[in-house]
Amino acid sequence: MTHEITESFRIAFAEIRAHKLRSALTALGVIIGIVAVTLMGTAINGIGIGFDRSLAMLGDDIMYVNKWPWHNVEDWWNYANRPAIVPEDADRLNRLIAATPESQLDVAVFVGARSASVKAGDYSVSGVYTFGTTADYGRMLTADFAEGRLFSDTESAAARPVCVLGGDVAQALFPGRSSIGGTVTVAGQPFRVIGVLAHQGSFLGLFSVDSQMMMPLGAYRKQFGTRDGNGELRVKIRDKNRLDEAREELIGDMRRVRGQLPGDADNFSINEQQAFKAQLDPIKQGIAIGGLFITGLALFVGAIGIMNITFVSVKERTKEIGTRKALGARRRTILLQFLIESVSICLVGGTIGLLLTYGLCFGVTVALPSLPVEFSPGLAVIGLLVSAMTGILAGFAPAVGASRLDPVVALRYE
Repeated sequence: MTHEITESFRIAFAEIRAHKLRSALTALGVIIGIVAVTLMGTAINGIGIGFDRSLAMLGDDIMYVNKWPWHNVEDWWNYANRPAIVPEDADRLNRLIAATPESQLDVAVFVGARSASVKAGDYSVSGVYTFGTTADYGRMLTADFAEGRLFSDTESAAARPVCVLGGDVAQALFPGRSSIGGTVTVAGQPFRVIGVLAHQGSFLGLFSVDSQMMMPLGAYRKQFGTRDGNGELRVKIRDKNRLDEAREELIGDMRRVRGQLPGDADNFSINEQQAFKAQLDPIKQGIAIGGLFITGLALFVGAIGIMNITFVSVKERTKEIGTRKALGARRRTILLQFLIESVSICLVGGTIGLLLTYGLCFGVTVALPSLPVEFSPGLAVIGLLVSAMTGILAGFAPAVGASRLDPVVALRYE
């Protein structure tokens, strides 16, 4: 059996070398199909990687307590009547966390935010995510400091006019120099810069995380008032692998904070960044369905081409097949020979397709480093398996036909 396989490979590759152009054109459909398969997989993997990076950037161990849920609601009037989230909610929640042994919650901070224009001398940046919070926010801050520091408990309690800038804001307002110790103005109020966050990039390509300005909550409320319509609580959990337990604990604690009775509907919403995944999955499914259709069509065309060429090869070599069978070659030997030839063409086409895809991914990575593109070894294995299966399915019928030829009839074939 080993000798038969070795001989079949030798004959198959000799036939491919003898008809190089025909073999290349036959493999073209497989090449296109494999490129489609691997590009689709790369796109889906890239979306997943970008999503995970974005979650890590904002903190994948953070839950948010808001007045509104992070999804569209039809009964908006029920949510509009909910009380706003206020700083006192964070204080009460932190007391409950401290009094709960083995709590899954670590700390809660209040965040009040709005969009504002920030100026420094002749430079100005609009649409900056400006928010006030407490010094405890440092316990859930995922970004490193490029320079400087976060405001202290003392500065927070005293509502000092100090701030921390995102990388983009600092670069735009203080081009070519350090912003530490500089002064920026928000709605006419000066703030001294004490820290600059390192560049983080954008969240899912939708908005830049580096376009932000952070200040003590007291200073924020002095400047923008105490109406916290957009306020929220950000709650850090101890173990993100026990998210369900943490969520249930947070719901129970918030009901106690709000003084809700049993049977009352929650007058707050617990939001998680994983909620974005529900919006992302349909996009990935759409890409997968579209990619499978294109892939299937390309591979089908490639399989038809291989089947057609294999039938032609059988006809061209009818006398050779008759001679081999007359000399004692068994049916399985003939069958194996043509199957190996078909699979070999597909594997060569699949390998070329994988190399093309890798080249495209490498080019995109060089041109757009921030784009999450990753060519995984798993995709290469899948591509080669798909190529082999295409060769088997396309070459089976012609191979069976060749193996069933009558040697007497085959020898008389002209």
